[in-house]
Amino acid sequence: MTTNSTPQSPAAAPLLDLQSLVVAVRRRRRLWTSMALLGLLLGAAVAVLLPTPPTAVTKVLVAHQEDQPNDTGTLIRTDVQVLGTTRIAARALKTLKSTEKPEDFLQKYRGTGLTNNVLQIEVTGDSDADAVARAKALADAFVADHVERMLAQAKAEAQALIDQRDRMRDELAQVNKAIGNRAPDGDPKASAAIETLFARRAELNSRIADFDQRAAEARTGTPKVAAGTQIVDDPRLVPHSLPKAAATDAGIGLVLGLVLGLAVAAVGVVVADRPVLRRDIAANLGASVVAELRRTPRRTVLPRRGRKARAAGERLTGTLARAVRGSAEPVSLLELGCARTTGVIALDLARALAADGPVAVVDGLPGTELSGIRREPDDPAVVDAEAVAALPHRTRRLGVGSVAPGTAWTDLRHLGTQTVLVVRAGHGSAAWLHTVARQLADQRVPVIGVVLVDPDPRDRTDGTLWDGLHTALRGRQERPARRNGTDRPRTERPPAPAPAARVPDSDQEAR
Repeated sequence: MTTNSTPQSPAAAPLLDLQSLVVAVRRRRRLWTSMALLGLLLGAAVAVLLPTPPTAVTKVLVAHQEDQPNDTGTLIRTDVQVLGTTRIAARALKTLKSTEKPEDFLQKYRGTGLTNNVLQIEVTGDSDADAVARAKALADAFVADHVERMLAQAKAEAQALIDQRDRMRDELAQVNKAIGNRAPDGDPKASAAIETLFARRAELNSRIADFDQRAAEARTGTPKVAAGTQIVDDPRLVPHSLPKAAATDAGIGLVLGLVLGLAVAAVGVVVADRPVLRRDIAANLGASVVAELRRTPRRTVLPRRGRKARAAGERLTGTLARAVRGSAEPVSLLELGCARTTGVIALDLARALAADGPVAVVDGLPGTELSGIRREPDDPAVVDAEAVAALPHRTRRLGVGSVAPGTAWTDLRHLGTQTVLVVRAGHGSAAWLHTVARQLADQRVPVIGVVLVDPDPRDRTDGTLWDGLHTALRGRQERPARRNGTDRPRTERPPAPAPAARVPDSDQEAR
């Protein structure tokens, strides 16, 4: 009986994988650290090349007739807006005998309400003395304008009260005249009318006295306002420290550059859609990650780090050698984003296989990536694709090629009927990885495994596909099934591929 296993449908992929996003942004740290450093340098340069002009500050105590204990700052905000008018600016410029336009002068000072009655004025100038003189003229102009407005307001209020009082006096004169024209008699109606006139006269006398008192209070309140509005802090220069300003601007530039760099990196990662995790690369290629190789820095490394890199290379070579020895068909190494690293891996693998017999490396890489690698005299021969036919029949061929954009897909089978993909993490997009897997399947070149170059050190995702040979090793399911002595083919469950070996992290490897 034939047993058919139906693979489970994969879970729906999230719209935005935060883990992949964080890893990809962290891998682009050169971008956002460079932008942060650029912001730091630009901030410091701005502080040095565009220093803060001389600034003077003064404080004015402003008295208001309408001052109330529960005032929320409406009056002082009104004073701030009055200070920022061309009327005050023109008055100050007239005192300074300056020909500057009031509209331009408005851009060089500002007012701030510190409390309900304290106004701070900051003015910039061409020099220290000019800044102090401008602050003094501006404060005097504001005080004079404020006192004049309060005087005009009090005068108008007092005059309105006096006018009302005069109208009451005229009415009182008419009432007195009406009272004098009435002769006393015993008529009850006449007596009631006279009493009404007397009441009206008393009311008018009271209101006239009230208007006199209110007019006097309006006049006496103005001197308090005039005396209370004054400069309480003489104009003085604001201390300026160039190192402090440079440090502040540099810090602001650093933060802005870092935020901008992270935003650009995140947007670029989402738009590019370049997988960086083992899990995603294995899923997109349809093959298991069998080994990893850390990227070696180009600068001179310490001896300890050199020994670690050599040990990682030896473990990787051993893993690939076991995979290649177990295959009777030619095997190729196809790179994506790491041509030189693939060439080094191919030469190391050829040296390891040379102990079993003659080996030749077929160079199918574009350019001179493989021929430019330094080789020893006893290394296996490196030939191009045209010289493959001239090789002896017993010579094991190890092809080296590329699956980068522009690849001639029909030539890949001549490098090897099976392949190991050497992929640099974050280099190819998800769409291109799908294209590579589809083209290799169309060419009937099964993928033995994937060697991941420059993986994320903190990646703990599983890059091994356990849901069957039809996804782990593309193309092998098309081989004819074994016969069990009957007319029906014998169906066997394909073995699960070995888990990925993390080459640089530890001494463990896939067995």
